[in-house]
Amino acid sequence: MNRALNRTIAQGSAVGLAFALCMITTAVNLQAPLYDALAVRDGLGVGATTFAFACYVAGVLPVLLGLNGLADRVGRKPMIIAALLLSLMATAMILIAPNLVALGVARFLLGISMGLTSAVAPAYMQLLVDRDDNRVATNVVTASTSLGFGLGAAVTSLFLFHTPSVSPPSLWIYLVAAALALVVVTTLEDSPPSATKRSLLRLPSYPRGAFAFGLAILLAWATVGLVIAILPSALQRHGLSTWSGFATFGICSCGVLFQPWARRFTPRSATRLGLAILPMAYALIAWGAVQGYLAAVLLGTVAASSACYGFIYLGGLSGVLAAADASAPQASAGYFLMAYVGFSLPVITTGVLIDAVGHTLALTLFGFALLGGVITAFAMLRRALT
Repeated sequence: MNRALNRTIAQGSAVGLAFALCMITTAVNLQAPLYDALAVRDGLGVGATTFAFACYVAGVLPVLLGLNGLADRVGRKPMIIAALLLSLMATAMILIAPNLVALGVARFLLGISMGLTSAVAPAYMQLLVDRDDNRVATNVVTASTSLGFGLGAAVTSLFLFHTPSVSPPSLWIYLVAAALALVVVTTLEDSPPSATKRSLLRLPSYPRGAFAFGLAILLAWATVGLVIAILPSALQRHGLSTWSGFATFGICSCGVLFQPWARRFTPRSATRLGLAILPMAYALIAWGAVQGYLAAVLLGTVAASSACYGFIYLGGLSGVLAAADASAPQASAGYFLMAYVGFSLPVITTGVLIDAVGHTLALTLFGFALLGGVITAFAMLRRALT
């Protein structure tokens, strides 16, 4: 009887934490369909939008690399609470001041929030689930966070269909839902801070064979960043920017559906399959965006998500950890450093190019760069086998 009761309590706690994680990641792309409208409102171009978008990376990287082990000092629950508070602040900021400067600051706060969450979510879920097999906790965390990354953008698009606005009701609804998640998290159990304090600094490293996987995730997340930050302006030329939230949902949230399949492959095979899919998926997205074919864009984002968050993400991370052996934390840091470099610098470069030469040429140049990167990553993965 007590065992059944304890299991019910554990399941309830796991659901509560999953809800909180979903709310944290929902905030990250909640404003994505508004990017083009905010830029037009401020009289700025796509380049400025991508700079505001990339402020997220400026928030997340210092936390991931410089605050490793913070949970040992303060506990896991305070970090999730802090992440929710930062997400609430960021969303409220856009409501109060809907402009690109506020968006940049909000994205910076959301980066810190996501950094705190990434550092503790799997271990905290494992604590609440209380099972020997950590795959259950990992799967719950992956599913809840992946859903959130696309959910916010999709809900915002739904409201924009009804009434175009830079302060849609989805932002207000989010404040209520995130506040509820905050209350739920305060009721969760937590282990006391550890007596053994790990170093806060986690310097990236690249063991033999790991850099190829890092290059693969750089290319994948560059594509994701382009869809989130730049696609709204491309679709706006055909009066389709309201649909950009569904494109964000497609590329951020659908990849988790392919992860069970990706687990059947070796890390190199999964990564190479993702790399093979990526240029074709991007070509479909870019062609659809330039020509105004929405179905091609949405289909392309789902295909790209299978590569970016399915085969490449899972295969690459597994490959890096296998190559790292005893230096897994440093190798993992190196992997995510390259991922976030891809999420920012290529996106900013493409945004600036769009202002200079237009969408068609800039997206074409990105495609050629992506293809060149994929060929290089393939060659590096093949060389690592010999």
